[in-house]
Amino acid sequence: MTLAMPLSLPALRHRLPLLLALGLSLTLSFALIAVRIVLTREPTFIFLLWNLFLAAIPFGLSAALHLAARPPGVRLLLPVGVVWLLFFPNAPYLVTDLFHLVPRPGVPYWYDLALIMSCAWNGLMLAYASLLDMHTLVRQRLGFWLGWVFATVALGLSAFGVYLGRFLRFNSWDIISNPFTLFYDILQRFLHPLHNRQAWGVTVVFWAFLLIGYATVRLLGQRKELGIEEQ
Repeated sequence: MTLAMPLSLPALRHRLPLLLALGLSLTLSFALIAVRIVLTREPTFIFLLWNLFLAAIPFGLSAALHLAARPPGVRLLLPVGVVWLLFFPNAPYLVTDLFHLVPRPGVPYWYDLALIMSCAWNGLMLAYASLLDMHTLVRQRLGFWLGWVFATVALGLSAFGVYLGRFLRFNSWDIISNPFTLFYDILQRFLHPLHNRQAWGVTVVFWAFLLIGYATVRLLGQRKELGIEEQ
């Protein structure tokens, strides 16, 4: 079972502007991090490179499915979809790296703000671009409403994953390397919701934020359907 499949050249050509825009945006983030390291001689924000790499994994998976010359079958779509869902929270997680924004010597405060905002933006765009692909695949097979159910649930699980990563310090691979602790901590949040208000506060707020953002991105991409086509 592999993603090594023929690509659709028309789909690839249609996607090139998006790939170029994302590539330029990621290059900006890399450049800001590199310049900061050169100026300060300290790898303060080098961890953001790893976070960006993790955020790109779900986009790579969904893009490979979307660009396939033939629609992926269920035998491929289901396992890839599970892996996609496990890594998907890594993309919006980058927004929480704003927690690291504090004045530091060596560079202006505004520079660090631009650096972290650039990475957070890339995380959101990779998340939304990836979800658009997966949403389309699900809608084509199961219909309009189940497509939106999938997108809404995926964003809700992602918001909970952001909480697990930021506040409990779990990673995507803990489901393999540390599954019992992970499942125990998740179960405790469900069994004792009143004692874990932070977990559900973070989840609900981020869920609403991500869902509204995703709906906005979809509407912006449907200008022709909405009759706002430029003359």
